[in-house]
Amino acid sequence: MKLLVGLGNPGNQYEGNRHNIGFMALDAIARENGITQFRSKHAGSLAEGTIAGEKVILLKPQTFMNRSGDSVQQVAKFYKIEPADIIVFYDELDLAPGKVRVKIGGGNGGHNGLRSIDPQIGLDYKRVRLGIGHPGKEYVTNHVLGDFAKADQDWLAPLLEGIGKHADMLIKGDDSGFMNKLALATRAADEPAAKPAPKAQSHIRQARPAKPQAKLPETGPMANMLKKLFGSE
Repeated sequence: MKLLVGLGNPGNQYEGNRHNIGFMALDAIARENGITQFRSKHAGSLAEGTIAGEKVILLKPQTFMNRSGDSVQQVAKFYKIEPADIIVFYDELDLAPGKVRVKIGGGNGGHNGLRSIDPQIGLDYKRVRLGIGHPGKEYVTNHVLGDFAKADQDWLAPLLEGIGKHADMLIKGDDSGFMNKLALATRAADEPAAKPAPKAQSHIRQARPAKPQAKLPETGPMANMLKKLFGSE
C-alpha cells in the first residue's frame, strides 16, 4: 500500500494558489485513475483506490500547511504505512516553473509542510518537487500565496495531466521515467517560437538576367595599353 500526499491549504480562498499545487497534483491523480470518493478522516481529505495494481491512499491534509505532519502521521499510523511507501507532492521555489524532481530524503528546504512532516514520520519518504519558480526573497510569501497566472496554464495544465497519467510509474519506483514523461509533457511550453522563413525574392528580381560582363578589346590602342599594364604580350 502507498500513501500519496498532496500539500496545500484548505479553503476556497487558497484553491488556486501556487502553494496548493500539491493538492492540484493529487486531484489530477484521482481524476485520471477514477478515484472519486474523498471523505473527511484523520484531519484530512482522504480517498482509497488502486493504481498499477497496488492499493493507494490519497491524502490532502486539512490542517493548513504548517501542520501537515499531524494528518500524515495519523494516516500512516492507522494504515501501518512505512515512510518508504509515502510519496509527498509539494511546491518547490528552487525549481523553474513546470520542472519536476523526485528524491528520497533530504532537508525541508524551508518548506513549512515538510518541516511539519519530517519530525513525525522521519526523512525517508519520497518527495515530488513541483517547480513554481523563485520571485526573490522579499516576494516569497506573496508568490506562494498568490494564484497561478493565466499564462502559467501553458505549462501547469500539461504538467498536472502528466502527473495523473504517469503516477503509476512512481508507484512502481520508476522515478526517472516519471520525470522524463513530465519533461516531455511540458516541453512545448519551453520551446522558443520558430524563426521566420527568409524573405522570398520578388519574381521580378528572380526573372532579371545576370548582367553580362563587358568584352575586352583584342586589338587597337586600348588593347595595347591593357597588355602593358598586365604584362601580356
